[in-house]
Parts: sequence; structure tokens; C-alpha cells
Amino acid sequence: MSMTTDTAVIPWWREPTKDQWIAWTAAWLGWTLDAFDFTVFLLIMVPISQEFGVPLTAVTAVFTITLWLRLLGATASGWLADRVGRKIPLMISILWYSVCNFIAGFSPSFAFLFFFRALLGIGMGAEWPAGASLAMESWPTRSRGFMSGVLQGSWGLGFCLSALVYGLFYDYIGWRGMLWIGLLPALSVAWVRKYVKEPEVWLENRRKQRESGKEVRMPLFVIFRRKYLWNTLSACWWMAASMCTYYSIWALFATHLQKDLGLPPMMTGLPLAAANLVGFLGMCFWGFAGDRIGRRWSMIIPAGIGILITPTYLLTTDPMWILFGFLLQGLFAGAMYSQMPSFLTERFPTEIRATASAFCFHQAAIFGGLIAPVLTYFAINHHVGFAWPMLIATTIGLINVCISLLLSPETHGREFSSEIEVH
Repeated sequence: MSMTTDTAVIPWWREPTKDQWIAWTAAWLGWTLDAFDFTVFLLIMVPISQEFGVPLTAVTAVFTITLWLRLLGATASGWLADRVGRKIPLMISILWYSVCNFIAGFSPSFAFLFFFRALLGIGMGAEWPAGASLAMESWPTRSRGFMSGVLQGSWGLGFCLSALVYGLFYDYIGWRGMLWIGLLPALSVAWVRKYVKEPEVWLENRRKQRESGKEVRMPLFVIFRRKYLWNTLSACWWMAASMCTYYSIWALFATHLQKDLGLPPMMTGLPLAAANLVGFLGMCFWGFAGDRIGRRWSMIIPAGIGILITPTYLLTTDPMWILFGFLLQGLFAGAMYSQMPSFLTERFPTEIRATASAFCFHQAAIFGGLIAPVLTYFAINHHVGFAWPMLIATTIGLINVCISLLLSPETHGREFSSEIEVH
């Protein structure tokens, strides 16, 4: 019986080894906890503005700088992951963002808070390239798209967790307590250090680089060579559109409910928690679809449907319609990110994979980071509220997602290779 036939009759969840499951779980844990530490800030921008007596636009600037510094952390982490392995940068990143969030909770001034939340962005950016490369390189090809969806969808679980903590405990612990809880992810580092192993494909590729004297020392420059240029540029376009869409949907939704509609913490946290949970399930579904209809179409279809859904929850003041529409968006535009780990890592060779995926993913944070302050400016200075700016930005973002993916290569079924491809 051939190897193909053997794997076809084995249930997909039994195909990975114990070490492969552990590697994927480490990446999943890092990304989920990263999401909690970052998104908790989206829920407490209004009370921070009130306590320190600063405009809400200034508080959204903290969010922007945090996102911008992700590119610095991601590029450094990607380079380190391509040179020394995926595990060490993952541990550093988790410790970094956990400690920064905890310290920010003691802020005596807005400047102090700004500084440590900005620093958090470096650790936040460092997690994704190391974790995604570790998880995808370790996982069998057959179900990589599905597990990519579960992995990327875990951001929604982290957001759901922060929304639940906000809804249930904010009245007791305040915004500072919300940040102090962010220290808990640091406890996972000991588990990662003890149990996680490097992917075999990376170990073999690194050995071949050393033995042949063909080590790639500056992978960031390699991705802009003619051979990889369009692949890199189209990936950057897709990621920038996706990031702008994400923050158009999620970054100011809590602020919209608080400022425009005057809803209390429970009614603010409930739609966010529920939509993120639904979004996680949606990413699992579209991840499953990615292994059958391809990476691109499993993102284009939900993005297209998301355009039609956006007005349903933004052009109403009825809490039930807001909840229903936002839940529906969680299944579609909120779940179109399922193939980011698989699609990005499959587009580049092993020698430059972590650096390439890090840069393409996190350069998008430069554009995504502008969304909150720009939309806040229009909402407040032009007295139009948050709904219309969010609607316009979300629609433009989704259109660009669809176009960029149509012009990108399909990578479904691509096997990772340990052979040296960069010359």
C-alpha cells in the first residue's frame, strides 16, 4: 500500500505525531494569549481617556504605535527564527508582551502607559512569525489549512476572553486590573521550553545551509529579489487590506457601543465575546474549506459576503440587530483570516520563511494602525459618529482583500522542503 493510500485511510487527527501536536499547541497558546493582552486595550480606551484627562484620539494613538512596533518585533523575530529556530523567539515574545502589559497597569501617567503599551507591540509582533512557522512546518500537509484556521481563529478566542473578563469583572477591577491579568501568559513559557521541539524540515534545512556554506544571513533582502518580488508585494497588499478590514470591524466597535449608543459594560462585552466565539468557529469552517477549494477562495468567499453584512449592524440602533449582524459578520468577514498561517508560510522557502511571513504580515500593521485614529477623527471632529466611518473603511478593505487574493498564487497542497532554494 502506498504512503498516499495509508494517509487517506487514517483520520486526519491521528496523522500528526505527539511532537507535532505539542508544537502546534505552543503556537496556538502563544497567539491566543497575545490576543488577550492586546485586545483588552480596545475595551478600556474610554475609561483611560477619562482618568488621565486626554482626548480619545490620543488614546487610540497608543493603539497605533503598538501596532507599528509590531513590524520591528516581527522582523527581528523572523530573522532570529530563521537563524536559531522557531522556539526561542516564541518564548521571548510571550514573556515580553506579558510583562509590558502588567507594568502598564501601574501607570502613574498617560505617558508611562503609552511607553509600555508601545513596547508591548514589539513582543506582540515577535510571536506570530515564530509561532506560525513552528505550527505550519510541524503539521502534515493534508489538514494544514484546517489547523491554520483553528490557529488563526484562536485570536478570536483571546479577544472573546478579554471581552468576557471586561463584561464580568471590569466594575470590580477597573482598567488597571484588566492589564494586570495580562501577566498570566508568562506562565506558559516554562511549558514551551520543556516540551516543544523544532520542526524537522527547519532542522534539516539549517544543517544543509551550514554544510554547503550557503547560509542566508539577510533574508529580509532576499524577499525583494526579482524571483520573489511579486509574491512579496501581493502578499503585502493582501495583508494590508486584511489588517485594515480587521481593525475597521473590531477596533472601535466597543467605542461605538459606548459613545454612540451609551451601552453598559455587559451589553458592550456580550456582542464582542459572542462574535469572536462565532468567528473562531467560522475560521475552523473556512480552514476546512481551504483544504478543499484552495487557500484563496476560502478567503475570497467570506470577504465578499462580508461586504453585504456590514450595514446590518452599523446602520441600526436596535441592540438585537446589532448583535445578530455582528454575529453574522463573525462567520464571514470576521473569519476570512483562516489561511493566513498556511498561505503565508507556503509562499516562501524554508530558509526565509519566518522572515518573509513576519514582514508581509506585520508591515500591514502600519496601515491597520492608522484605522483607529483616522476613523476616530472623522467620528468626533465631523460629528458623524463611528458607524459610517467604520462602514466605509470595512467595505473598501474587503474589496481590496478580494482583488489582491485573485492576483496571488494558489499554494494548496504545497509540501514544505528542506532543500536549499535561495541561491
